[in-house]
Amino acid sequence: MSRPPLPLRGATAATILGLALPALGALAAEPLYLLVDTAIVGHLGSTPLAGLAVAGTVLAALLGLATFLEYGTTGAVARLAGAGRRAEALDTAVQATWLAAAVGAALALAVEIAAAPALRLVGGGDDAVHEQALAWIRIAGLGTPFVCVTLAGQGWLRGLQNTTTPFVVILGGNAASAALSWWLVYGAHLGIRGSAIANAVAQSGSAVIFGVLLRRRGASMAPSWPRMRRQLRTARDLSVRTLAFLFSFTTATAVAARMGGTTVAAHQVAIQLWEFLALVLDSLAIAAQALVGTAVGAGDIPAARALSSRLTRWGAAFGGVIALLLLAGWDVVPRLFTGDSAVVDAAHSAWPYLALMQPAAGVVFALDGILIGAGDTAFLARVTVFAGICVYMPLAILAGVAHLGLGGVWAGLTAFVLVRLATCVWRARGDRWWIHGLRHAAGEEQAELAPV
Repeated sequence: MSRPPLPLRGATAATILGLALPALGALAAEPLYLLVDTAIVGHLGSTPLAGLAVAGTVLAALLGLATFLEYGTTGAVARLAGAGRRAEALDTAVQATWLAAAVGAALALAVEIAAAPALRLVGGGDDAVHEQALAWIRIAGLGTPFVCVTLAGQGWLRGLQNTTTPFVVILGGNAASAALSWWLVYGAHLGIRGSAIANAVAQSGSAVIFGVLLRRRGASMAPSWPRMRRQLRTARDLSVRTLAFLFSFTTATAVAARMGGTTVAAHQVAIQLWEFLALVLDSLAIAAQALVGTAVGAGDIPAARALSSRLTRWGAAFGGVIALLLLAGWDVVPRLFTGDSAVVDAAHSAWPYLALMQPAAGVVFALDGILIGAGDTAFLARVTVFAGICVYMPLAILAGVAHLGLGGVWAGLTAFVLVRLATCVWRARGDRWWIHGLRHAAGEEQAELAPV
């Protein structure tokens, strides 16, 4: 079996940062674009802005279920590339692209059918807001297949240890979308529909670029359902994992909301910071997927273990730095989000948990990337469901019933992270996490992991 590239065996800081920093740029490009688009629509008035918020929340929740197209593809392509099976790696990218188009088409159809009741459920009974939200999502939803193809495109390029090209494509697409949105909203006087059109057009352009890049690498673009079907197991595992995350964090918001307006406002500050900081840690997970996947595919398990050890130390270090910054800014940072002293005081009760969980979260994110890269997605799904339903849910109920306040909510979320930390560290110390990926790279497609 061929050996991994030399940079992989040394895994220098430059190698890791060369993958992680562009990945971070691509991850950050989307929320930055959303901020710009929010500002553009916001100047139309509060009703269009509320409509965008409601519609964007619904569409983002649906697209969150498609992240397996990105992460699952990275690990599969990396393992095959590491094994020297370049043609099969490219074919995996092709089949992931076709699968993405199919999943995106299904999601687009779901949006068109269920948009009205879903928006009413999320947005309440304000008819003016509902009208604006419906106008936006019916157009933006048409771009869903292109969003999914873009996710797959980022995945296969990352698997080939190229995170710079996705960053350039995503940044360019979002910049073009922001400029087009401004012109359509104000120059062409299309209102919130202009924002939706710009969103769909930019996503289609990015998807086309990823398709062209794949074709130029000499890949046959013919679809194959049997080969697509092989990817659905990973899709199932990562989708279950995503649903468990959504369930846990949605439950946290629901419990905080029942504690009063001030509490849920403070929770929103903390959760938005958590999501932003998760981007930083997730960039390291992406590097882990590519590097560890390549090592496992090449059969170099000592290299995979050495990488895993180094990446988890990096995760702990990154998380530690973030924790220190949060603790130092325990009063200043919340005031950047709100001038309401009551909300700031409420945020203080969550702050120690938000800050002190960061080193553990850094290790967990790194281990997520390591296990996804190695193909151990079924274990991640089981662990995340267990941590969400068996650990966090009882603690969330206790926080509400026992009137533990926002600190109780965030203590539960910290326990959720710590359970995932303990189980993933235990898994990484054994051998089962790399067995399936090694067999897959060797061509034993039907190999299954032994039960935990």
